[in-house]
Amino acid sequence: MKPTILLQLDTDPQPSVFDGVVAVDSGVAHIFRHGGVKPEAVRDLVHGALFTRGPADLKSTAVFVGGSDVRAGESLLKAVTETFFGPFRVSVLFDANGCNTTAAAAVLAAIEGATRALGSIDGATVAVLAATGPVGQRVARLLLGLEGSVSVRVGSRRLDKAQATAALLKQTTGKEPVPFATANVEDLKRGIAGADVVIAAGAAGVMLLPAFVRESFRPKVLVDLNAVPPVGIEGVDPTDRGKDRGGVLTWGALGVGGTKMKIHKKALQELFTANDKRIDAEECLAIGRSLE
Repeated sequence: MKPTILLQLDTDPQPSVFDGVVAVDSGVAHIFRHGGVKPEAVRDLVHGALFTRGPADLKSTAVFVGGSDVRAGESLLKAVTETFFGPFRVSVLFDANGCNTTAAAAVLAAIEGATRALGSIDGATVAVLAATGPVGQRVARLLLGLEGSVSVRVGSRRLDKAQATAALLKQTTGKEPVPFATANVEDLKRGIAGADVVIAAGAAGVMLLPAFVRESFRPKVLVDLNAVPPVGIEGVDPTDRGKDRGGVLTWGALGVGGTKMKIHKKALQELFTANDKRIDAEECLAIGRSLE
């Protein structure tokens, strides 16, 4: 078997050191790292990976698409997959800004919390704050894709953006979440009233759910993906991992991050089991569930 090679395509000027270290720790033998990659440069880079090994050895080569700009990363992913033809293809992991591995880990925390508090996430109501962002959209998409009946609400400061996200999610999942606005306290209270689980997927240093608001409706589970002060959900510590805080089970960003890292490493290893895998959010969630 040929030594494993990972072609790391990053949209940022310098390719992510974090992603490179995780690849090494996952057992990748060689990493070819490229920063500032544009879609028009993808074909030649990928062809270099495809045509140096015969089809039988291509499962030892894989592509990782990363960078801090998820939208730009999605354009690279599209360019990568369009380069493949016939047997000349390799497996691809898309995780720009950790969007897929983080979303999968957040949903696993929600499932665990709902199971502990309610017996199952089936029948639960989950509100996602900052649901119009890359991670929030993926969290909502994964929740809508779960077996059973999970009621999903998607929140944004602007109602029209929440509505547009809800419509997009309906197109991709066949299920329509309930949009709500979060610009003022009363809108926020109405949007999350009666929710069993709240997941905050906002930007670093932005508080989305003050303690006095959540105390007015007492959710069963809180998952916060922001570790930078102020945290996204007041009262949740970044290190929380299923901690019982007065009858509310809480997960902080670092608590979720441990699961995210396990998924990331396992996903990289999965790339080299075949030459035709495409690992996106749903596949990351399946990998995470296999680790339980």
